[in-house]
Amino acid sequence: MTTVPMPAQKSVPKTVAALSAAEARRIALRAQGFLGAPDRRAGVRGVLRHLGQVQLDTISVLARSHELIPYARLGAVGRSAVEEAYWSDGHAFEYWSHAACILPVEEWPLFAFRRRAYRARPHWYHELSDGSYAKVIDQLRAEGPRTATELGGAKNKGEWWDWSDTKIAVERALMYGEVVVTERRGWKRVYDLAERAIPEALLHDDLDDAECVRRLVRQAGEALGVGTRADIADYHRLKGEQFDAVVADSGLVPVTVEGWGKPAWADPAALASEPRGRHRTTLLSPFDSLIWERARTERIFGFTHRLEAYVPKPKRVHGYFAMPVLAGGRLVGRVDPAREGRTLVAKQISLDGPKAVPAVAQALREAAEWVGCESVRVERVTTPELAPLLTRALDA
Repeated sequence: MTTVPMPAQKSVPKTVAALSAAEARRIALRAQGFLGAPDRRAGVRGVLRHLGQVQLDTISVLARSHELIPYARLGAVGRSAVEEAYWSDGHAFEYWSHAACILPVEEWPLFAFRRRAYRARPHWYHELSDGSYAKVIDQLRAEGPRTATELGGAKNKGEWWDWSDTKIAVERALMYGEVVVTERRGWKRVYDLAERAIPEALLHDDLDDAECVRRLVRQAGEALGVGTRADIADYHRLKGEQFDAVVADSGLVPVTVEGWGKPAWADPAALASEPRGRHRTTLLSPFDSLIWERARTERIFGFTHRLEAYVPKPKRVHGYFAMPVLAGGRLVGRVDPAREGRTLVAKQISLDGPKAVPAVAQALREAAEWVGCESVRVERVTTPELAPLLTRALDA
């Protein structure tokens, strides 16, 4: 790592670290929990707290994405233990961050700016009949946590997007911050009053918008290790101009990264020591914050990846839910998985050469064991000459 002089600017250091592409990749891997021994004592909650958020998604192949995130970093954490760690004791809540995300409860004050923005909207997609909002609030106050179905029904008798007044009201209350999601039950949101679910010390909107954004920019920079303006802003779906307004006071330091071609910022703690330790070998959810942003993934790993679940089947290249394989700090292949009873099925595997075979085999065996499968079946390898090598590696 070297330093080069930079013109003096207000609130900006006079020197900026110049990182090689390899250094930036190792910093990102360590920041995201894939380089060095994981803190197993901190467990799932430690992963959530460090990342600052875990994205939720409806797709479940091996497991849902919010289960895959701690698995990828910690190994075979029991799936029921993952849910318990997220939702018990008021440790977390669900809100709109990068998308619908599980967030540590300590971050509740940081999203005051977003709650205020939602409250300022004259309407939110759906019209709401008089009295519906107050009725939902009163019902939650009287009856305790409820799903939309338990509150009176999520849908009208119509198309799937035809939300009932109850669903519109409770979702609006969620966005405003009067209601909070305290868990998912059968994938349904469970709503409760924020005044009851959020600890009193955190239940406030005292931080102004600039301070909320400043803290979120710092948190995103620490979770990413190093990133461009777009990388860091996108972590919590901030606007570029919001990032610009606070980055000088965020505590992140400007850096240059070989081959990036764009200004970048880093967590100063990430620059203080050389990232060392054991690399994780694992399958990655496409919604993992290490790789969820395509441009960043291409920049750091030289790996182009796209979630194809919403691509018409004839146009898919790598498969419905192709999961990149991380090994040795690089992305070395893809696996499109499925489950048939006690068998993990690799519907399609692409490999970055023969050296990737042992890592892909290891990732498949470990994932199979984690989800309770007793065997692995490979249906297709895009480089057929590597299929016998993979078969032997899986049987070893």
